[in-house]
This record gives sequence, C-alpha cells and structure tokens, in this order.
Amino acid sequence: MGRRSDGDKMAVGLASKGGVTRAAGGRGRRVVVPPKLFKIGEVMRYTGLSRQTLHNYTVMGLISERERTESGHRLYGEEVFERLSRVTELKRRMTLLQIRRLLEKEDNG
Repeated sequence: MGRRSDGDKMAVGLASKGGVTRAAGGRGRRVVVPPKLFKIGEVMRYTGLSRQTLHNYTVMGLISERERTESGHRLYGEEVFERLSRVTELKRRMTLLQIRRLLEKEDNG
C-alpha cells in the first residue's frame, strides 16, 4: 500500500475494501491480509481535517467508521480517504446537507 510524504494531504494509497489475497511462501497457499484500519488521529494527520470535523462528518453520515475498538474508539477503513476527498471537493459548491443528500443517492443507486 502506498503512503504519502509528510507534505501531501489526502494522498494515501488504497487497497481493496475486503483485504488483499496474496500467495504465501511460494507453495500456492493464499493468505488474506486484512484491510488497514485507521484511528481518528491517523485520519486527521493524513487529511489535515480536525477531530471535530471528522466527528461532525460521522454524525451527519458523510463518513462512517468501519469498526470500533473494545474501548469504543472509531476505526475508519481505507475508503474513508476517497470519501473525504469527495466531500472536500463538493464543499466548494454545495452545503453539507446537499452533499449528504447527493452521497446518499450515490450510495443507494
């Protein structure tokens, strides 16, 4: 999976949502590598968005966590970076409510 340099925001390489299947040990066995999950601090660091913004986007349904830790901390999947990039792009010409409606339509149809 590609990574970004410290100066690049929103440039995180993405793998498939369900993990990556790779041959292991040259014997034809397949190993499923689980997808990377990101803590909110990592999402903040890679995107430059604040914790409050990410929380607000989650509450509004613009993004969603993939899982939660045992202590209740949100974990976001790799796809969150594409979604945040799209939201940031749409904010130039739309309100957050309009963006939510658009993304809901895209997700459902």
